[in-house]
Amino acid sequence: MDVNLLAVFLAALSAFFLGFIWYTVVFAKPWQKEIGMGENANNAQPPALGKLLLGSFVLEVLMAFVLARFFIGTQADLVGGIKAGFLVGLTLVGFAFGVNYLFEGKSIKHWLINAGYNTVVFAVMGAIIGAM
Repeated sequence: MDVNLLAVFLAALSAFFLGFIWYTVVFAKPWQKEIGMGENANNAQPPALGKLLLGSFVLEVLMAFVLARFFIGTQADLVGGIKAGFLVGLTLVGFAFGVNYLFEGKSIKHWLINAGYNTVVFAVMGAIIGAM
């Protein structure tokens, strides 16, 4: 089965920018509070920005490729792509986070922010891949 690499690249790019909007604009304050970042932070140094951006983009390309290859295929359209992406984001990613968060004692608010992001991102990636 052929995978449209341009669609994969654009889907990964969309995830990259959605992450920026999700975590720095829409949910910046609650997310930072949930992870202990901000005024009362423990002064831990974040990873180098270049390494962080490059690493996240590489992982987003891989996620988009797997979504295209194994969950959407070549027969999907826009709606089929959105459905496949939504289901992957919610169930495979979001629910897996949920299991980890239960064992780690993280809050439901933290889970909703992160699982919500992945559900939206995979749905958008699915839309792009399905439409192309």
